[in-house]
Amino acid sequence: MTIAGVIVPALFAGLVAIAVTVAIERFGGRVGGLLGTLPTTIVPAALGIYANSDNVDAFVQSMGAVPAGMLIDIWFLYLWRWLPPRLPLDGLGSRLSAMIVLSLLGWSAVAGIVVIGMDQLRSVGVDLLMVGVGVAVMSLIMGAAACLRAPPAPSGSRSVGLSTVLARGLLAAVAIGVAVTLAAVGGPLAAGMASVFPAIFLTTMVSLWLSQGEAVQAGAVGPMMLGASSVSAYALLCAWSLPALGAALGSAVAWVLAVVTVTVPAWWWLGRRTKTAPR
Repeated sequence: MTIAGVIVPALFAGLVAIAVTVAIERFGGRVGGLLGTLPTTIVPAALGIYANSDNVDAFVQSMGAVPAGMLIDIWFLYLWRWLPPRLPLDGLGSRLSAMIVLSLLGWSAVAGIVVIGMDQLRSVGVDLLMVGVGVAVMSLIMGAAACLRAPPAPSGSRSVGLSTVLARGLLAAVAIGVAVTLAAVGGPLAAGMASVFPAIFLTTMVSLWLSQGEAVQAGAVGPMMLGASSVSAYALLCAWSLPALGAALGSAVAWVLAVVTVTVPAWWWLGRRTKTAPR
């Protein structure tokens, strides 16, 4: 593992975290949540896996495992809407600290089960691409269900300074850097869990809660859960497009198709729900 192998993904994650939170603050949870979950970090990750895979089948199986990781992160996001109203605590610091600890514990429990399960399936020769398709459909259903009774998704009303924006990026960069390092030096289970660590989602939830309050953060959860399925769609599509079309064109085709088949319909559906919702 090289220093560049840690710094580059960490810096990229920091930039994405800044973009996600700014989009939600400016456009509201519905539009911002969908924009913030467009396939981003998965693009260089898939290219790196493709370049370093022993063969095409190994790459395809790796992409088939991505939706399972996204399902774990969608569960993590849901905890940030389900848990806060049930916390018997007052005060910003105590509530936020409890949320961070409880959400990460919930994520760890599910991540451990899923990672072990995927390893077992891989060891007995199960086609992970087919598993990934099923998990991606499940994630899409969960995201849509989370939007059916979602709280309002307002935009941010407080001005955020440059130092706060940069701090968000730094937090995400540190989290991703630690995850990448753990993936390189830890065992198989540690590497598997680190690879799906929700650093950007965690940074987004924490920074929105601190800068804009619980309402903006909670309102963004449903659209983010739904929009995150575009990442799974990208992984499944590039399992075909990269070997067939090459790295550059294959990435572009997979990205466009993922956005057209997931993000655009989600934006249209959420827009119709907003217009037809009783006032």
